Amino acid sequence: MVVGGFTAASAVGTALLSLPLATASGERAPLVDALFTAVSAVCVTGLVTVDTGSYWSGFGQAVVLLLIQAGGLGIMTLATLLALLLRHRLGLRARLVAQTETKTLTGADVRRVVRRVVVFSLACEAVVAAVLTARFATTYDEGAGEALYDGVFHAISAFNNAGFSTNADSLVAYAGDPWVIGPVCLAVVVGGLGFPVVFELLRSWRRPSTWSVLTRITVWMTVVLLVVGTVGVLVAEARNPATLGALAPEDRLLGALTASVMARTAGFNSVDVGAMLPETLFLTDVLMFIGGGSAGTAGGIKVTTFGLLAFIVWAEVRGEPGVVVGRRRVPAATQRQALSVALLGTALAVVGTSLLLDLSDVSLDAALFEAVSAFATVGLSTGITADLPTSAQLVLVALMLAGRVGPLTLATALALRERTRRTQYPEERTIVG
Repeated sequence: MVVGGFTAASAVGTALLSLPLATASGERAPLVDALFTAVSAVCVTGLVTVDTGSYWSGFGQAVVLLLIQAGGLGIMTLATLLALLLRHRLGLRARLVAQTETKTLTGADVRRVVRRVVVFSLACEAVVAAVLTARFATTYDEGAGEALYDGVFHAISAFNNAGFSTNADSLVAYAGDPWVIGPVCLAVVVGGLGFPVVFELLRSWRRPSTWSVLTRITVWMTVVLLVVGTVGVLVAEARNPATLGALAPEDRLLGALTASVMARTAGFNSVDVGAMLPETLFLTDVLMFIGGGSAGTAGGIKVTTFGLLAFIVWAEVRGEPGVVVGRRRVPAATQRQALSVALLGTALAVVGTSLLLDLSDVSLDAALFEAVSAFATVGLSTGITADLPTSAQLVLVALMLAGRVGPLTLATALALRERTRRTQYPEERTIVG
């Protein structure tokens, strides 16, 4: 049902964006452009084949914004909320589906969880929109209506980690403005932490010792990756005149931080990504592939998966009989799930890169960057998306859908049934490495 929900939303979005009313020129958009934009919006990715601000009309941009909001909250979450409003009750099937989509870790009332997710999301978006609107109106000479529209659009896009912008150069014009970059980055981080983590932090942020394994790994891995990404980008690009080198010395740290944050599946950029050095692109590939927190608006294999794999390796190196995080033992089933997600994600990225190389004449760096960006639903690009042949763009569409649904969820959806064994075979060790 999760796969079907995102597919259905993409189909509706494609149909709406195919209307002449959706384009600024009044002409019907090519089917591939409408499909690509709809999938990118629903999957909160941000990759585009046409400029959002100039190609789409007000109606078209509104459709994109609604698709972003729907994709960020989760199609199944919205369906559950609609069922509550219409029937004032929740059936068992809808309850289980909503629990899967919101990744609730206990049997708590899913209706309450859904309400909290929606209210918290709208509240965060409203605060960020208010700050951005005030800044656009007072500093960039935008009229009240234009400032409000840009503020709301970028707030929703940022919190949902979508990366869509009404500006052709994304956030490049605001690269040195902390009152624009700051709220956008904060919205990206909060939206990418994941709802269970955010709710737990709101309850017990002063008592880290009581945090769950999920919150511990998510918070600390997020901090580590943000610091590593910021330092790495700053060191590599500080003297690059086409990126950070073009900024004032005092603005370069903000630019590096922005690049690190946006690589966590947001997709905005305050410097030209296509002009980055190969080492920076590779670092960004790694950050994009890892992604953000589980059950949030971010993509990638998730920091929880990456962090858990690190604990697994550490336990093996030390010869520990089990994996322990914060005095909590991690079940073997969870370890296998982390390994499966990482390997399936790697396979999708490799296959996607290979197909892009085969279907186009782009370089390996560009193909890998584009494939990982699509799979991790990031939206960053070196500028090749619009120039790719239709077949390669359809590959990106498939990667975006697979990345948003999740490798493990996709594999589960394709399975005919869950298999159980009534017998257990003898154990035999094999050579590893």
